[in-house]
Amino acid sequence: MGREEAEAILLSAGAGADADFPLLEAAIACAIHEDPSRDPQAARDLAAAGAERLAQRLKQESAEEALAESMAGDLRLAGDLLTYDDPDNADIVAVAERRKGLAVALGVFYLHAARKCSLTVQGVDFPGHFLLRIETEEGPLALDPFSEGRVVLPSELTRRALHAGLTPNVADRLDRLMAPVSDRAVLMRLQNTIFARASQMRDFTRAERAALRRALLDPADHRPWLDVAAAREGQGALAGSLEALARATELDGGAALAARAQRERVRLQLN
Repeated sequence: MGREEAEAILLSAGAGADADFPLLEAAIACAIHEDPSRDPQAARDLAAAGAERLAQRLKQESAEEALAESMAGDLRLAGDLLTYDDPDNADIVAVAERRKGLAVALGVFYLHAARKCSLTVQGVDFPGHFLLRIETEEGPLALDPFSEGRVVLPSELTRRALHAGLTPNVADRLDRLMAPVSDRAVLMRLQNTIFARASQMRDFTRAERAALRRALLDPADHRPWLDVAAAREGQGALAGSLEALARATELDGGAALAARAQRERVRLQLN
């Protein structure tokens, strides 16, 4: 798979409905789009092994126990505490090879296995730290894929929410803290993380690729194109930046004041 083929996969995924979103294959396409030199089979093999192990464990264990033990125990997937900022932690192929990464990248394997075994598991766009929501007979539970899939108690969710800056009246609302998001939103969060880290490191080429992947995954949203424009401006590609800003303005119906202001600022640099 080359970069063009990866873009075609992401474009197709972006055009489809949320219910049919191909999370694993889209995540693999994102990784190959970043670095086409790798073989994605490791990620597919690990995902298949996870689904197989989960199916076996569900015969004797509760859903939350089986999912955590399959992913963290059998597959040894865990958060990377020692080299947290390593770019490989956000790359699904590298995560499959290293068996460690960011919570949202690990979550892709949890979600894939859960889907294959008909469990109701969804991502939770928790502030500052990605979580999973699993439906059980006793009600929904929050799982932390970074911490070996352990259950996060309601009191801990509130503490984390307060630490992230949420107000007390919001931090006490478990229905809001555990609101599920689509698989598309999960992968968008992963690309957002890559973009933010690359921008911070002034690796604007990598930042542009991450922003472009977001644009392909959610073609109706103008905001990824603003980030494409910023990344291109960081590379000195001002004409390309203007093209991205024009795309953002077109998608937003001309209502994006930020896009128009940014476009004028870039245009002045060309004159």
